[in-house]
Amino acid sequence: MTCPFSFSQETTLILKHNFMDFETIKIWFMSLGEEYGVNPIIFGAIYIAAIPFFTLSIAWLVKSFRNKKSILLPMISSGFFFISAYLYLIIAGKNVPIWVYSFIVLLVVFGGFTTIKKVKGQFSNQRVK
Repeated sequence: MTCPFSFSQETTLILKHNFMDFETIKIWFMSLGEEYGVNPIIFGAIYIAAIPFFTLSIAWLVKSFRNKKSILLPMISSGFFFISAYLYLIIAGKNVPIWVYSFIVLLVVFGGFTTIKKVKGQFSNQRVK
């Protein structure tokens, strides 16, 4: 692997010995998927693809609230897109360590808390106007 920066050969060798190269990281990352039955590419694709749908669902939620319509369906939609990648991991994963599930719960709780806080801010802004 060549270093993309213009370091001396000696510095490049030091960097290569002190840090994993991209290929090593890639092999390790992909082996996690094989070990636990989860394809990291699919997980990442779901995670990235859900972002615009989650954003649109939040916008739908705020719009429904402003128009005094039911917010149940936008809330369900937002929640689904928020957890979709983790849902894949839970469904497809095999022999996943318990700490991974604990970490997912922490991520969902923290993410849910911050999302609710942002949405409440949007609702408060609407009431002031």
